[in-house]
Amino acid sequence: MEKTNRNLAIDTYRGFVMLLMMAEILQLSRVHKALPDSAFWRFLAYHQTHTAWAGCSLHDTIQPGFSFLVGVALPYSVAARLARGGTFRGLFLHAIWRSFLLVALGIFLRSTDRPQTYFTFEDTLTQIGLGYCFLFLLAFRPPKWQWIALGSILFCYWLAWALYPAAQPGAFTGFLAHWNKGDNFGNRFDVWLLNLFPRVQPFVHNDGGYLTLSFIPTLGTMILGLAAGRWLRAAMPAIPLRRLLIAGAIGIAAGLLLHFAGICPIVKRIWTPAWVLFSGGLCFLFLAAFCWLTEVKQWRRWAFPLIVIGTNSMAAYLIAHLWEDFFIDTFRIHLGEHAFALFGAPYEPLVRGIAVLACYWLVLWWMYRRKLFLKI
Repeated sequence: MEKTNRNLAIDTYRGFVMLLMMAEILQLSRVHKALPDSAFWRFLAYHQTHTAWAGCSLHDTIQPGFSFLVGVALPYSVAARLARGGTFRGLFLHAIWRSFLLVALGIFLRSTDRPQTYFTFEDTLTQIGLGYCFLFLLAFRPPKWQWIALGSILFCYWLAWALYPAAQPGAFTGFLAHWNKGDNFGNRFDVWLLNLFPRVQPFVHNDGGYLTLSFIPTLGTMILGLAAGRWLRAAMPAIPLRRLLIAGAIGIAAGLLLHFAGICPIVKRIWTPAWVLFSGGLCFLFLAAFCWLTEVKQWRRWAFPLIVIGTNSMAAYLIAHLWEDFFIDTFRIHLGEHAFALFGAPYEPLVRGIAVLACYWLVLWWMYRRKLFLKI
């Protein structure tokens, strides 16, 4: 029979990624703004915000971690469905339906508080949805095909940007200016695509530099996760720690080499091929660390709060995006305007955020206890 045992490290890592996302409510940047001379709060604020363009903070690892884990989980999901009598046709139709729902849900979330549907495709869920069917098909091909697909995606995407006229001025000069924010290859595509949809105003650019076409290299991140998931299932009950660590080191080294050699920069906002390799390497290392803690050392009690989140990641994603104002308004109405200023005004956003984050977790814990898991 196919091996379908659940790997606790995957749920723990997913819970860690979602916790980082939900923890945006702590608003550490506001604390740092109130205490600008504190190196401690400067460090925490930096790692709870996205880098302006090139580079990487802890916060920048959220989306690649989420995408990577989609790939890791796919071999387990496919094996489980086949063991229950599923067919390739049925599974593929489900993959198409899942892709559609993810794209639609991403558009829905981006449209919140807007006068009409805001058609844009840079949301994390939408990006995963656009590439998911391709990932599913690759899961049924030999590993060689998967690596060839990854290499082809990264090279062709790099080449398209390299051949497009460089945007000046920007964060980079010389050859790397092809990956500056502004009139780059991805933005030109969006100016064409997004203006085909009804809009309040014509689309000119995304303020953060995010792009629809980033779903293509995001697929590369998911393929790396697919490789990790395949290795984990093949080695059960052992954990291929060495392979994960080597893959992580190679990915980080390759990304840094491309960046500092002036071939391709590490930019998360436009998901450059160098970012795929660098962030993918980090994902391998994170996965290896969680595998070592929960599967090798069997230290699992500490992981329970993360497992509660990780086993219901879709619910966690929606709660963080849709319920923030509800909890904040509820606290304000029933506890008063400054109920969380007990340690002074600079820490008020943090204390309020901790209370909201605790409410998020309690909702997920209630769902976990009752085995209510939101699946797509």
